[in-house]
Amino acid sequence: MAEIDKADPSISAPATSFSERGDSKVARRDHGRAPEPGLPGRIAKFLRDVRAEMKRVSWPDAKTVKNTTIITLIAVVFFSIYLFVVDLGMTYLVQGIDWVMAKLFALLGVG
Repeated sequence: MAEIDKADPSISAPATSFSERGDSKVARRDHGRAPEPGLPGRIAKFLRDVRAEMKRVSWPDAKTVKNTTIITLIAVVFFSIYLFVVDLGMTYLVQGIDWVMAKLFALLGVG
């Protein structure tokens, strides 16, 4: 009655593993160095990894940095003015609602 589950050959594991090929993540990352135990060793490894990663970073040239800085400053000024105007408008709106409510309550004799 019960069926026996058999592994589907189309989704079986590959014939070779990382360790058999010798290209595991550890082997690629450490370049043959022995793992360094303890906190100082981990810090040194972290700094080596940071240095290697920083060499791969594509840094923008000065003209690109200048242009994006100017665009950023213009956007900051624009949005600060925009938010100031919206805040001022909301302040007047709330004060107007407060004024109308005070007049309405005075007319109705409430309060």
